[in-house]
Amino acid sequence: MVKTTKIMKKEYKTIDLFAGVGGIRLGFEKAGFKTAYANDFNKNCKNTYDVNHKEPKLHVEDINKLEIKQLPEFDILLGGFPCQPFSIAGYRQGFKDDKDRGNLFFRIADIIRERKPRAIMLENVKNLKGHDNGNTFKVIEKTLKEIGYHLKAEVLNGMTHGNVPQNRERIFIVGFLDKVKAEAFKFPEPIKLTKSFREFVAEEAEDKYYYNNKPLYEKIKNDINSEHIVYQWRRKYVRANKKGVVPTLTANMGRGGHNVPIIKNSKGIRKLTPKECFMLQGFPKTFKLPDDLPDTELYHQAGNSVVVPVVQRIAENIKIVLDGGRINPQKSLF
Repeated sequence: MVKTTKIMKKEYKTIDLFAGVGGIRLGFEKAGFKTAYANDFNKNCKNTYDVNHKEPKLHVEDINKLEIKQLPEFDILLGGFPCQPFSIAGYRQGFKDDKDRGNLFFRIADIIRERKPRAIMLENVKNLKGHDNGNTFKVIEKTLKEIGYHLKAEVLNGMTHGNVPQNRERIFIVGFLDKVKAEAFKFPEPIKLTKSFREFVAEEAEDKYYYNNKPLYEKIKNDINSEHIVYQWRRKYVRANKKGVVPTLTANMGRGGHNVPIIKNSKGIRKLTPKECFMLQGFPKTFKLPDDLPDTELYHQAGNSVVVPVVQRIAENIKIVLDGGRINPQKSLF
């Protein structure tokens, strides 16, 4: 009788920092990772996070107050650290941000330095790489390299890498302690967009989402004339998205600035609902939204999240590498 050796793949544990409502967690768990700990400073996120995820629940705490030694064992650190200081839409203050959000990167670095996880994945706005003539990104790169990580970074778009009809570009930084694994890692290749935004929106919605008979209606009714285009009200004019997809969902939707995307259907002209915004980030239909949170907060949470299928594809490639496999070699961008 021939004996066969069964290869046991390791279960890798992650910690989810700046977790929001758990979009990055969802992507990694779909790829086979196990979440050991999750943290965010926003208490409103806990309502949404906890109703959708099993243990561990979201730990609401200032990351600067965390006892690093008391964090559970983990293999991969995940962090969609605050992007406002680096965003084109923000104040471009970077590490000099007067609310200290830019400096939160260095707290992540402290945790990485002390715990030395096998791998890290950080996510931020596309503009991170060009902020302050590239100096902000160079500081991030230099800091992580000095700790011992070998890095690759790439800008991925939800509509080209996640088959989600949203034009959302984000930079992902992946690092490994093991140089060989870093060299083996590759970001996912572009895939064809086969889904239309119409698949994510309902024909019917509550009356509160419609502009019919509301003050703004007279300003937008003539410009919003197609059911196959997504629009935005830009304070003084209507912008049509020429690519036929949803424009980038932002954290300030419903709070002024960039308003919630607008569509037209048989009933009239309306904005997307919070549920539709989450689905257009790749969250499943089963994702629950708490009844005790206002729409403004739910829009914020959706716009502040990630395109889940993009994260899942990155996570799958990370797992292949950690398990000893190899993806086609890709030269580091650094």
